[in-house]
Amino acid sequence: MARLKPRYYTLVFAFFMSFFMSTLMSGVITIINTGVTEGFLSRWLHAGLVAWAVAFPLISLIAPVAHRIARSLVETEV
Repeated sequence: MARLKPRYYTLVFAFFMSFFMSTLMSGVITIINTGVTEGFLSRWLHAGLVAWAVAFPLISLIAPVAHRIARSLVETEV
């Protein structure tokens, strides 16, 4: 499998992080709000898609800032 060039790292990271977090968090919030009842999967899918549509662009913008903050707070090996 061909690998992407390093310049795409932030975009790929944002894609997967936003997908996993929006899917998991929308599932948890859907369970809290409505329980695991009839139609749960449909509600979760809808909530997850809306959450991902918001999360992906936000993480794309915020990830580089978060990486810089983390690097400034954590010692690195020399």
